[in-house]
Amino acid sequence: MKKQIPKLTKSRGQPQDLELDEAADDLAWAERAAYWEGATATRRPHPGQSRTRRRKKPEALILSGHGVRLQVEHGALVVQNGFTHYPQKREAWRLFPGQRNLPDRIVMLDGNGSLSFDVLAWLSEQRIPLVQINWQGEVITVLGGNPHAADIHLVEAQRYAADGPRGLEISLELIKQKIQGCQATLRSFAESLPRERALSKLEHALEELAFPTTSIESLRLIEGRAALAYFGFWQTLPLNWKGTGRKPIPEDWRRMGARVSAISGTNRNATHPVNAMLNYVYGMLESQVRIATVAAGLDPTLGFLHANRPGRVALVYDLMEPLRSHADRLLLEFVMSRKFSPGDFVVNEVGVCRLHPQLARAISTLAVDATAIESFLLRTLATLTSGSSQGEKLG
Repeated sequence: MKKQIPKLTKSRGQPQDLELDEAADDLAWAERAAYWEGATATRRPHPGQSRTRRRKKPEALILSGHGVRLQVEHGALVVQNGFTHYPQKREAWRLFPGQRNLPDRIVMLDGNGSLSFDVLAWLSEQRIPLVQINWQGEVITVLGGNPHAADIHLVEAQRYAADGPRGLEISLELIKQKIQGCQATLRSFAESLPRERALSKLEHALEELAFPTTSIESLRLIEGRAALAYFGFWQTLPLNWKGTGRKPIPEDWRRMGARVSAISGTNRNATHPVNAMLNYVYGMLESQVRIATVAAGLDPTLGFLHANRPGRVALVYDLMEPLRSHADRLLLEFVMSRKFSPGDFVVNEVGVCRLHPQLARAISTLAVDATAIESFLLRTLATLTSGSSQGEKLG
């Protein structure tokens, strides 16, 4: 049930105006927290619980706020969520070893707290990864879960593909499937001139891929032009707002913005709410693909399309490309069915947009279906370990 937040009335021109404005902002913050808490609660049951007798697929346990705590008591993992607003009832879970519907991973969003060393051992024994994502939607670390036991034959196959023409073939197929996924996403919208223009440019990109490609750089250029057309259509879509009379928003926030940040010129440091939300969805997808890649025995740092650099999970970024459109559709459905408030977002002193922690938590429940990830990963493994053409296996 949505919490009832008392309303304040303000009298302009009085000495108390500043205090009233601050109090109104605090109430607005709590109101939006209650709203997004309700949205999260309606999407999934608590881990370890089930609303039906049928066993549900494991889902992530999302934590956020100040004072998150994980500890092991009498063999069970006790999880206490953090605080993001006042008043707020503290969420807590007790997870037992082997329990039905244990979360498939625990995700800690931007916040603070503590855990004991035996928590890491407990998570490793139950094969539950602990994922940390910062306030910009970037995966910081993945701990526990399946230990990284790379298969020497698979890693050798990765090296062979990366150093030869096969890596280019794999990269071509990754981009091809990504563009086809973008087409499917656009076709979920009603026919319009902007949609048809974007679809035409994506079709042209696929035609370019049909010609012999000699370098990864040329593939990236084709993908870049396709992405520009794809997200260009997004900018025609309106966002629904409330409360902008009291607290105005930038004019470009009334529609979905360009994918690049006005500050960085890249996807990082988002200056538009939709991009800030999309970074969280992609962060969750990265954690899913990263966990699946390691569990399969692959080296997540050895990729084909993205440059291999120390500490960079290039293969994870490669495998995410065809799956991004799945994440896009989840976010588009979420955004188009919600009415946002200025209180859902905070802009820092340099213009970077930050999500309300409860909105971030709601966004982080938008996980791509694990079966889609597993299916694509199996096709990738078959490609690496067979002598047949890459297009036959991944297509």
